[in-house]
Amino acid sequence: MKQGNRIEQLQIAYIGGGSRGWAWGLMSDLALSEELSGTVKLYDIDKEAARRNEIIGNRLTALPESKGQWKYETADSLEEALRGADFVIISILPGTFEAMASDVHTPEKYGIYQSVGDTVGPGGILRALRIIPTYVQFAEAIKSFCPEAWVINYTNPMTVCTRTLYEVFPEIKAFGCCHEVFGVQKLLADMLEDMLGINGVRREEINTNVLGINHFTWIDSAEYDGMDLLPIYKEFAGKYYEEGFGKHDIENWMNSYFESAHRVKFDLYRRYGLIAAAGDRHLAEFCGKSYLSSPQDIASWKFSLTPVSWRMDNRKRLIEQSERLVNGEEQLKPKGSGEEGVLQIKALLGLGDMVTNVNLPNIGQMAGLPMNAVVETNAVLSRNRIAPVAAGRLPAEVESLVMRHVVNQETTLRAGLERAENLAFRAFSADPLVALGVEDARALMREMLLNTKEYLPGWDLA
Repeated sequence: MKQGNRIEQLQIAYIGGGSRGWAWGLMSDLALSEELSGTVKLYDIDKEAARRNEIIGNRLTALPESKGQWKYETADSLEEALRGADFVIISILPGTFEAMASDVHTPEKYGIYQSVGDTVGPGGILRALRIIPTYVQFAEAIKSFCPEAWVINYTNPMTVCTRTLYEVFPEIKAFGCCHEVFGVQKLLADMLEDMLGINGVRREEINTNVLGINHFTWIDSAEYDGMDLLPIYKEFAGKYYEEGFGKHDIENWMNSYFESAHRVKFDLYRRYGLIAAAGDRHLAEFCGKSYLSSPQDIASWKFSLTPVSWRMDNRKRLIEQSERLVNGEEQLKPKGSGEEGVLQIKALLGLGDMVTNVNLPNIGQMAGLPMNAVVETNAVLSRNRIAPVAAGRLPAEVESLVMRHVVNQETTLRAGLERAENLAFRAFSADPLVALGVEDARALMREMLLNTKEYLPGWDLA
């Protein structure tokens, strides 16, 4: 219900509502938005985690500094969460961190190192196979209970998750959101300060043309206040190619699992003349063993492998924080997350257009890549509409790198839908990181499948 410039009685279904990261960020962003109010229904297979977030969210809303008025409720079923929803937000973990540990670390026995393991490579493929049946269920439920709702997906592998929703429910109004491009816009702002002494540039002030697929996106034009940034980036990449660039002590890069010195980006620019628009940890995994041949080689490129043990330890820390928040020993304060989900919701409700990068099926916005494959480009969001912006076409040598992964992701989708091990192996063995003989590749994939078989219903893994 719209009252002037306010939207009231909005209903949001949060699938994965027990989240201790994305959910808290969304709660904070909603609390800071005075134009919106309504109900957030939290659904999670960990119902107790959702109940805790219900308490945390309602306490956050009650704070004097909270501008948006929201009621948080735990849903007992997916149907209860979705019925009547205007927006659906999905951020879940496919399986467990124990399953992810198999994804990331089992391939190390064969000399395959993965810095993230959630999008491509052996880990990304296994993660996709686990998530596809779940996203089939989500798509079917959305079609049944809220077919007109807008669906915002945050779960990785972003491309396969979004593609599955459209495969099952072609009329769904879904898109995938990723903040990796934001980080590159911030890098360009830092570049302006370093190279030209221009301070205080916000990433939103830097306009970029984005083209590619999630975590393997590219920028072929960038400008700030009418200034072409690519010639400056060429000098910037050359200046910091060897030592890397960062606002922190570069010798401590290996002590941070999520930072990098941007050397992979600088090298890709040297090779192809485009700005690679994702973090080095993600970009490296798309390039085979170019940057991931050994721990020593990875160290020389100044980014890190993120061990799943760190994620497990961090989960314990977040659970402890959740307990403090629920017990009143700590207060969650409304603070902007830096994500764009709430801004996107506002735009789709007609509260101001916006342009941002999203993941959508290709209807021609990404020339050179297959139609209907999910691609990442800019789009204009306005009242009840997302219009992809024509991004152009990648240079042939870059397009060939991207196309290999597009085909693999499509093959992985078919394997997940058909529960077909042979199809899965076609994708697995074709991934650039799986530089193994056929028998070793088969043995590795079979071991990884067996390690997470409880999340692969209907597969014949005898």
